[in-house]
Amino acid sequence: MKKNDKKPDEDLSARDHRVIGKELGLFSFSDTVGKGLPLWTPKGTVLRRELERFITDEEIRRGYSHVATPDIAKIDLYKKSGHYPYYKESMYAPIDIDGEEFMLRPMACPHHFELYLSEPRSYRDLPMRIAEFANMYRYELSGVLSGLVRVRGFCLSDAHIICANREQAESEVASVLDLIDYFSGIFGLRKSEDYWYRLSLGDRADSKKYYKDDAAWDAAEEVLRSVLQKRKEKFSEMKNEAAFYGPKIDVQMKDIRGLENTAFTVQYDFVMPKRFKLVYTDKDGMEKESVVIHRSSVGALERLIAFLIEKYNGAFPLWLSPVQMKVLPVGEKFLQYAEKVHKELVVNDIRSELDESNETLGKKVRSVKLEKVPYWIVVGEQEEKADSVTLESREGNKQSLSVADAVMLLKKQIAEKK
Repeated sequence: MKKNDKKPDEDLSARDHRVIGKELGLFSFSDTVGKGLPLWTPKGTVLRRELERFITDEEIRRGYSHVATPDIAKIDLYKKSGHYPYYKESMYAPIDIDGEEFMLRPMACPHHFELYLSEPRSYRDLPMRIAEFANMYRYELSGVLSGLVRVRGFCLSDAHIICANREQAESEVASVLDLIDYFSGIFGLRKSEDYWYRLSLGDRADSKKYYKDDAAWDAAEEVLRSVLQKRKEKFSEMKNEAAFYGPKIDVQMKDIRGLENTAFTVQYDFVMPKRFKLVYTDKDGMEKESVVIHRSSVGALERLIAFLIEKYNGAFPLWLSPVQMKVLPVGEKFLQYAEKVHKELVVNDIRSELDESNETLGKKVRSVKLEKVPYWIVVGEQEEKADSVTLESREGNKQSLSVADAVMLLKKQIAEKK
């Protein structure tokens, strides 16, 4: 074996998000806090914040209304939804408060349905797209916990679309797939290679696991199948993988270990409208039952970030990088000019750090490369005299620019999310 050769499993472990996350200082875990409950550092929190802003803004442009609901609710809510018997084993134990039982929420849909019920609804209100970055908690066995991929506390890019009828539901499902394709494209994912669709079906014979209504199951499965077929999507069908309240389209991905996971889902629900009496007044003045689409556009932030860490090997694109720029003065006497450049970057919303250490320029550059920062600026006597900067990139590009031109170039790249 050559000196620089590595065994495949060594390459794999080096790209594991847990290894890279520790090296870059993105997140940690504490047994004192609890297993499966990640603690996000300032740099890791930048990743979460940038993803949440980007996704929220795009969803609002597409007609979603973002809301905020509590991380805890009375157990009665989950009994009303029917989740309690199905998910009881994966829920945290009830908490007694003033003689009433509360639970950390394992899902947000019952909360969103209660919002829908807060006032009467008309056909003019539909479809109603209720979205939230919702914190959720599920008890996972300690043996299956795995970094950010399998956790006990997570934040889901959740939404529930209340539709008037099957035709409207079919159109909304297609729009959700458009949104998933858009986000996936921004992250550099290719359909059929990096992700693919699976139609997850119920089992009519299993009335313990699935709601008993054969006709509703047939109709719901046909809606999802029809959407995939009309879009000419390649997809597989899998029995006994549906939610208890209806079939779903799962977006499947493989991680660097070759393990397949469900990243995002789009679910057709014919049960919750009955349990919650999710009705609306139609054009004829009659009260009618709605249809619900559950969807997640990017899945849980934790699992998405784990995937992106491994995909980019920690070298995030500029728009997503926790630190976008490092300013490196050649020596202490150029520190004042370096501070001026650094402040100009910061006021232009570029995440810049100033290296004030007494290390040599060579050591400073090596440190920047280890941190996988996309760009760094070197300032010395020549730059100070010309009121310019030398801009260098992770890819090896180097150019001399005015500070204003450097800012313009970076802001353009950040906006384009390339």
